[in-house]
Amino acid sequence: MNEKEIGELRRRLKPEKTSITRVRGCYVNEKKEILSEFDQSLGVLSEDEGERILALLRRTMSGTQGKNLVDISFATEQVASGEEHKLLMALRDGGTENEELLHELYHKIIESLDIEGSYLILLAADAYDVPFKGKDDIAFSEGSETVFRYILCSICPVKLTKTALTYHVNAGEFHSRATDWVVGSPEVGFLFPAFDGRATNLYGALYYCRNISLSQDAFIDAIFKTPAPMPAGEQKVNFESILGLSLGEEASMETVQAVRGQLVNMIQEHKESKEPEPLTVTKSTVKGVLASCGVSEEKVETFGQEYDQAFGQDMDLSPRNVVDPKQLEVKTPDVTIKVNPERWDLMETRVLGGAKYILIRAEEGVELNGVPIQIEE
Repeated sequence: MNEKEIGELRRRLKPEKTSITRVRGCYVNEKKEILSEFDQSLGVLSEDEGERILALLRRTMSGTQGKNLVDISFATEQVASGEEHKLLMALRDGGTENEELLHELYHKIIESLDIEGSYLILLAADAYDVPFKGKDDIAFSEGSETVFRYILCSICPVKLTKTALTYHVNAGEFHSRATDWVVGSPEVGFLFPAFDGRATNLYGALYYCRNISLSQDAFIDAIFKTPAPMPAGEQKVNFESILGLSLGEEASMETVQAVRGQLVNMIQEHKESKEPEPLTVTKSTVKGVLASCGVSEEKVETFGQEYDQAFGQDMDLSPRNVVDPKQLEVKTPDVTIKVNPERWDLMETRVLGGAKYILIRAEEGVELNGVPIQIEE
């Protein structure tokens, strides 16, 4: 799924647009026990309550594509006869009314999910009458030939609030607020099937995880029976590690920044092009970047070998997962320097009198703990 397709479905999850009329689910305590189940009609809730439930579902389709939102692909054999795919299809095709199917899903989630404390499992089914779009991307309310039927599952932590002192303005009085159980934003969730080309793709799903460094391998295996994608946080750590190992003595500040700069430029150019498909780079592309930055052929080949071990020969990477265009940071064991990414040219490294230094050109506006300081000649 691309950003436009995800956004199109997400915008539907508003009270005035959605056709979701009810949500099913259960409450799971910290002992992994189902304490209660619910079948909540949105029609009997207040407008604010209904919007808050839809907001939870909407957040399950939020975040950065390739980081928080990851495409899941099913093999042909799974679609034909896989038990996991069969369950998801049955739930999509009216199975949210079937208690046996619901309990099967609940138990798969509970047995596999790595999450602390209590949580809610929310499940909603929707049928989207996809409007026709012309070449200019303008949607028409009439002329739809496609109905996209799907399920959306959100798993939300439930936490106990602390007591607090409140002030009631109208009464002019102070009162204590009791503790209460509050539903938090989703930690994990999924959409099935995928919405590709603005149509149903039974060979795909969309997986959501709020924490990009957390791997929910057991959950992904239980629900989709597919290899778990490497978390974006782990991709970044691995990329930085193999880059350092590969470059070795050639890992100067200028070279590492040049590599980062080219990847950042790719991200920016892709954004400006408004290309809906997510940006990815192959191992060969990154090797080409290294070569163009002056890295020796030997080090480039070493990078390729390290890449295969860390990611596999056929894995493409999203540049957004391995570099942060908005952050540039230099660290020593005792000092951390944060630099405007557009002004990295203010820094350089030198060896003076046998000691290694990071030099930062400073003109005006230098402060120490908020106090302006003067730099003497």
